[in-house]
Order: sequence, then structure tokens, then C-alpha cells
Amino acid sequence: MNAWSTYAAVPLRLAVGGIFLRHGIMKLEGGLPGLAAFLHGLGFPFANIWAVILIGVETVGAACVVLGLLTRAWALCFVVEMAVAILRVQLPGGRNFELEALLLAGALSLVALGDGPLALGMTLKKS
Repeated sequence: MNAWSTYAAVPLRLAVGGIFLRHGIMKLEGGLPGLAAFLHGLGFPFANIWAVILIGVETVGAACVVLGLLTRAWALCFVVEMAVAILRVQLPGGRNFELEALLLAGALSLVALGDGPLALGMTLKKS
């Protein structure tokens, strides 16, 4: 370990959170009915509820990760989402899953690392 090791979570939070946030905004712009129809087509029951959850995780959760708030909890949600995306969407469709696997690995690392320094969560903990 060196003096910079404690800061490993910061660029990871920004990268993983930023990618999820961008995808969440795209889903939000695409509309809830379109996402729900996509999920229903994949065989997910209660597709409307899952669509709301996905948009919430990918927008609110991603913003929290970027800011360093409850990083472990939101990153765990990302891990579950990417595992489902790989197993239920990418593999059955014969698609590549490099991005999903990379996001899963990054999110899993954030579960282990937590907020790290330079995080709003650390500021709130000190107060």
C-alpha cells in the first residue's frame, strides 16, 4: 500500500457512477413505457415496477455513488443489476457482455472499498 491507495475509490466511483448515471438518464428520456415493454418482452413479471426500480437505481443511486453517499449499498444494487443483465439479456441474446462485466467488477470493488475519501458521505460522518 502507498499514500495514494486510500484514494482508489474516487476514480472508480466517478467512472462507475457516471456510466450508470448516463444510462439511467437515457432510460428516463426513453420513457417508462418503453423500458417496461422491454422488460416484459424479456419475461420479467411486474415490468412496470422493475422499470421504476431500474431508473431509480441508475439515476438516484448513480448520483449517490458519484457523490460518495451510501456507496456500498448502491454498488451492491449495481452488482445485482449487472448480474441479471448478463444472465438474462446478454448471454441469452448471444451478445457481448464486456461492458456489463466491467461494471459488475467495478461495482463489486466499490462494495469492498466503500465511499473512500473525498466523499460527501465521509463529510457527513464527521459532522
